[in-house]
Amino acid sequence: MADRECPLEAVPLPAEVRESLAELELELSEGDITQKGYEKKRAKLLARYIPLIQGVDPSLQAENRIPGPSQTMTTVPKQQKPRPTNSRDERFRSDVHTEAVQAALAKYKERKMPMPSKRRSVLVHSSVETYTPPDTSSASEDEGSLRRPGRLASTSLQSHSNVEPWLDRVIQGSSTSSSASSTSSHPGGRPAATLAGSAAHAHIDLHSAPPDVTTGLVEHSHCERPQLASVRGVPRGYSGSILETAGGKLWSRSLKLAYTLLNKLTSKNEPLLKPGDRVALVFPNSDPVMFMVAFYGCLLAELVPVPIEVPLTRKDAGSQQVGFLLGSCGVTLALTTDACQKGLPKAQTGEVATFKGWPPLAWLVVDGKHLTKPPKDWHPLAQDMGAETAYIEYKTSKEGSTVGVTVSHASLLAQCRALTQACGYSEAETLTNVLDFKRDAGLWHGVLTSVMNRMHVISIPYALMKVNPLSWIQKVCSYKARAALVKSRDMHWSLLAQRGQRDVSLSSLRMLIVADGANPWSISSCDAFLNVFQSRGLRPEVICPCASSPEALTVAIRRPPDLGGPPPRKAVLSMNGLSYGVIRVDTEEKLSVLTVQDVGQVMPGANVCVVKVEGTPYLCKTDEVGEICVNSSATGAGYYGLLGITKNIFETIPVTAGGVPVSDGPFTRTGLLGFVGPDNLVFVVGKLDGLMVVGVRRHNADDIVATALAVEPMKFVYRGRIAVFSVTVLHDDRIVLVAEQRPDASEEDSFQWMSRVLQAIDSIHQVGVYCLALVPANTLPKAPLGGIHISETKQRFLEGMLHPCNVLMCPHTCVTNLPKPRQKQPEVGPASMIVGNLVAGKRIAQASGRELAHLEDSDQARKFLFLPDVLQWRAHTTPDHPLFLLLNAKGTVTSTATCIQLHKKAERVAAALMEKARVSAGDHVALVYPPGVDLIAAFYGCLYCGCVPVTVRPPHPQNLATTLPTVKMIVEVSKSACVLTTQAIMRLLKSKEAAAAVDVRTWPTILDTDDIPKKKVASIFRPPSPDVLAYLDFSVSTTGILAGVKMSHAATSALCRSIKLQCELYPSRQIAICLDPYCGLGFALWCLCSVYSGHQSVLVPPLELESNVSLWLSAVSQYKARVTFCSYSVMEMCTKGLGAQTGVLRMKGVNLSCVRTCMVVAEERPRIALTQSFSKLFKDLGLPARAVSTTFGCRVNVAICLQGTAGPDPTTVYVDMRALRHDRVRLVERGSPHSLPLTESGKILPGVKVIIAHTETKGPLGDSHLGEIWVSSPHNATGYYTVYGEESLHADHFSARLSFGDTQTIWARTGYLGFLRRTELTDASGERHDALYVVGSLDETLELRGMRYHPIDIETSVIRAHRSIAECAVFTWTNLLVVVVELDGLEQDALDLVALVTNVVLEEHHLVVGVVVIVDPGVIPINSRGEKQRMHLRDGFLADQLDPIYVAYNM
Repeated sequence: MADRECPLEAVPLPAEVRESLAELELELSEGDITQKGYEKKRAKLLARYIPLIQGVDPSLQAENRIPGPSQTMTTVPKQQKPRPTNSRDERFRSDVHTEAVQAALAKYKERKMPMPSKRRSVLVHSSVETYTPPDTSSASEDEGSLRRPGRLASTSLQSHSNVEPWLDRVIQGSSTSSSASSTSSHPGGRPAATLAGSAAHAHIDLHSAPPDVTTGLVEHSHCERPQLASVRGVPRGYSGSILETAGGKLWSRSLKLAYTLLNKLTSKNEPLLKPGDRVALVFPNSDPVMFMVAFYGCLLAELVPVPIEVPLTRKDAGSQQVGFLLGSCGVTLALTTDACQKGLPKAQTGEVATFKGWPPLAWLVVDGKHLTKPPKDWHPLAQDMGAETAYIEYKTSKEGSTVGVTVSHASLLAQCRALTQACGYSEAETLTNVLDFKRDAGLWHGVLTSVMNRMHVISIPYALMKVNPLSWIQKVCSYKARAALVKSRDMHWSLLAQRGQRDVSLSSLRMLIVADGANPWSISSCDAFLNVFQSRGLRPEVICPCASSPEALTVAIRRPPDLGGPPPRKAVLSMNGLSYGVIRVDTEEKLSVLTVQDVGQVMPGANVCVVKVEGTPYLCKTDEVGEICVNSSATGAGYYGLLGITKNIFETIPVTAGGVPVSDGPFTRTGLLGFVGPDNLVFVVGKLDGLMVVGVRRHNADDIVATALAVEPMKFVYRGRIAVFSVTVLHDDRIVLVAEQRPDASEEDSFQWMSRVLQAIDSIHQVGVYCLALVPANTLPKAPLGGIHISETKQRFLEGMLHPCNVLMCPHTCVTNLPKPRQKQPEVGPASMIVGNLVAGKRIAQASGRELAHLEDSDQARKFLFLPDVLQWRAHTTPDHPLFLLLNAKGTVTSTATCIQLHKKAERVAAALMEKARVSAGDHVALVYPPGVDLIAAFYGCLYCGCVPVTVRPPHPQNLATTLPTVKMIVEVSKSACVLTTQAIMRLLKSKEAAAAVDVRTWPTILDTDDIPKKKVASIFRPPSPDVLAYLDFSVSTTGILAGVKMSHAATSALCRSIKLQCELYPSRQIAICLDPYCGLGFALWCLCSVYSGHQSVLVPPLELESNVSLWLSAVSQYKARVTFCSYSVMEMCTKGLGAQTGVLRMKGVNLSCVRTCMVVAEERPRIALTQSFSKLFKDLGLPARAVSTTFGCRVNVAICLQGTAGPDPTTVYVDMRALRHDRVRLVERGSPHSLPLTESGKILPGVKVIIAHTETKGPLGDSHLGEIWVSSPHNATGYYTVYGEESLHADHFSARLSFGDTQTIWARTGYLGFLRRTELTDASGERHDALYVVGSLDETLELRGMRYHPIDIETSVIRAHRSIAECAVFTWTNLLVVVVELDGLEQDALDLVALVTNVVLEEHHLVVGVVVIVDPGVIPINSRGEKQRMHLRDGFLADQLDPIYVAYNM
């Protein structure tokens, strides 16, 4: 039988050879061997049989993968005979599009685009040898969990020579081993009045991606074995026919199942199901027979079947949405076959695993042995159901959500009758069905209408099509089938495989129904197919494209002339016209045209109209494209459980331009875009799901795919694996194209191809592509029946889970709706009148801390004018009072200093300096010490002998090359006459390694103070006046400038006095300091304040936290410190490192309830997110909610604001980020769009006055206006100390005056933008409190598009864009914005970030990112205060020193 049925097939191979081939194929598909290895072994196995295998194209033998892409729009295969000249107008050929693209590309000169650079290691994963060749067929290759190697149980397959021998890698035999055989109809049994009648029809669609028109929906068979079930059915009204399949009787089995479902399933002694309940049908594509049994069994039991795809893994693409649908339908039971159930993923208990997002299901196997025979007197309720739901078909929307379309019994019957009439089906006809029989046309023709008309159906599973694309043609030929149901993809595949097949005849076909005829690109497959097979008996009028949608079922189908159909027509439309929604027949411009074929006339008994896509459903004019709507008794009833959208879609009332309804009955929207042409033929130009609206123009995803495919050469990507969708960025749709790259394509080739695709799309569609991404082969999510799961791909793109290997972003060209760049207006001059304290109607933004009593008033203040005097006085009056405790990483005290000890150490240092280094008063001395008491002693030693100390951070022994030059530079710039240090560091400064980094011969005298003799100084130096220089404070600013400021004795003591008053520091207090002691406020707190106020300082070097994160907090708790200081980097270390350990710390007795204020020392805008998370985390350890605050200082004044212990809590305001860019402050409510929280930087210190001045006119500004913060205070630094004499540059930093108003006061300019705001709170003095808000450093700001951006705002947005972004920094290069992100993840995920970074910066800041640089963690340089050194980073980028993982240049 098997041999006879397929005259085309070769002699069957022996069983063991087949088995080896199956195993080999499995190994290849699992990636266990390479393609080369596979081909070798396969050739060896087949060597003896090669001459026997004919009828299979030799190239197929070698490759055994259909080279044919599953692409519907393609060029006609090359090996064809030239067309007969009379065939058709040449412009309908599918080559036209390719020619158009070639012509379009020729217009462009090869424009050079900067190639993205990529670190080599990222490319490793695409070596050809290790690659599993992906499935060009656009099908899903990996039915992994269901594929088991093994022997085939059913012997009938052994004799089946039409199965490619290596197909047998499948699950063991399915329930019915139905080889295709004709069946006979037995009389007997009970009346089946409702079987093919109203109760007999139902179907649900549970598919996971919008049918991707271009890739066609490929069927997906889980049990990959051919199952040619030929089924004969009963027309309505026949009593007593039995439906029988090759393996058993449909009627009796369905009855058995119905009985089992209603009577044998119980839960808690209640029947599990009652009529009207929904039941999931989970059947592989290779088992139509069992599916029909289940479907009709449900209908007989009055249950509602919900057919879905077999879930292969716990996380199939779209599977969660399917689960949501099942849950919302209240499904509790799933029917499946024995083989399929065995292949499903199992939990530990052996039960079928619960899939992600699915409701708990009971699984019932419908194979015979699991069912109970009904008693003789049991009959299903055979009442007329009418409007009740018969079945639910699932549908996935463009966004990826899955809905169930309910179809009533009446609609079902109407649909079958309409199809019978339109297709002229008659009893005993044979129909060959290649489609998925679980949904859509496959279900309507192959399961429902066929049973109603008692036809034979030959189902060809997708797996067989993949192996032998000609199988359907062979079946048509051998069974003399009258009708065939295919997709354009199937026709395309058979074209590629038909070479050398001489003896095929298609003359028996009267209808070749092309189910996806609504796909505009199906025309090329139809034409090419006809062209080849016309000589083999295929008549042109046989090809019948049809259009359908899940909501409206079959919309239109072309009838052959013998059924009264008009002649077929074509339309050549202008693509540009279509993008504006109008139909223009294109005669001139051959490049950008779309050729569409009609999909025939409307179904019998239906009315069709075309309405506007958006808004009120007005009828379209005849030359407009709109959504096709159908009014008929044979459409779906609604979306299950979704009444709102059901009304919009299934109950549309189209109206004329005057607002009059077109008809009484409601229409159903089909989701198809098109128009009605001459002879009332329906033309479809696209689907609503694929519609992308860019600006005002509409583009169709399928058209863009087709253009990309026409770009030659196609050897870099797989044809069937291209997805096009749109994402909304900055209020408009942006087009994204994702394709699978072939493993052997080189970086340059792919990039070249990508740029050509961009040019082609630009030329043909006049639209820019926002992002083009290539991903490694086989990585795009697959739809259940092959093709690409578009919504899942889009989801992955937006979540940064696509992992592309190549990305090209073109935001510059396609983002055309950016706001206009700001034009700066000429400023109003000082003529705006000042009246008292008001500027332009607002209070002048001026504030000051508490008044300092005059020095003369207090005897102590005069005595405390010089710090060396204070130390001597303390050593004399309280010699044993401890001033300093230094802790190591273990938390033990390594050194202490009382007043007398510190005094004596300082004397020794002074003596050594005078004797050994021979320094004289006024010389500068560099102190290069690790944090500790030695540093403090050396500082006072310098003051004792009249030298000026300069504290310098010691070089890092592991990183001399970068840290030593800074040390050398400070020593040189500060003109130090001598370097004081420890022995260890002294050796380091003179070592060989050091010599490689700097010139070690030019160091000044280096003294080590480790063991200097005990000596007293004859007399301690006393400065002649308080304005004498006390010390130099050097620091590297974030912009990379090394700046030293001069601090006089007067300023030093004033600083200490302000801090003492603000923090209420007395000798009885203990404070904990976790800061670096080298510059700014950190230095003052370490070295100056304890000596001045007499309190005890617990010193915690931040470096020690690297080995013990909890060191600082434990110290605070142990010493019950009321006041503690830290830096942002310390706070970040604690937040990240101790986040999960608060419980452990509590066990160890860490208690932070003693803390009154914990201040973060900073020279930047307060980092609210960090301080808040720190407060929340350590609330458990007793940290008071209001304790954490920030300080603010800068080069001109190291401490302007400091929260202190008294005074109101810091306030937070929300400002509009967009207004800030225009240098304006607009206060908004919390949570409003574009709001940015700013918190006060602590209270203004006693004696400090602050005013906000205009950055350009230098005039005073009003309350809540953004300007530069100017400060006037006794502890301002007296100026920059620079060796290059650039004081003139910065002269006005220290001696600025307002251009009008109070022009007498001398101010220092901080270089920071901020504003003052009077709050409702009251100060300690009873006045209303003025809050100072710091916005950011002026030097750091980026001037882009006429606006001022603060890097931190852009960086905050970027860090939020993806969880793998650890850190980010931005700067400008020429006029481009460069974003550097640190990737905390796998290198192959690096390219995901490019699009996300570009999106977020566009959305939130209206800026186009020019370059995205992805680097390893730790590349962005950070200084000791935890601030990013963006300028260093920029220099590194320009010098190509960052070793980036990937650099993307956005076009």
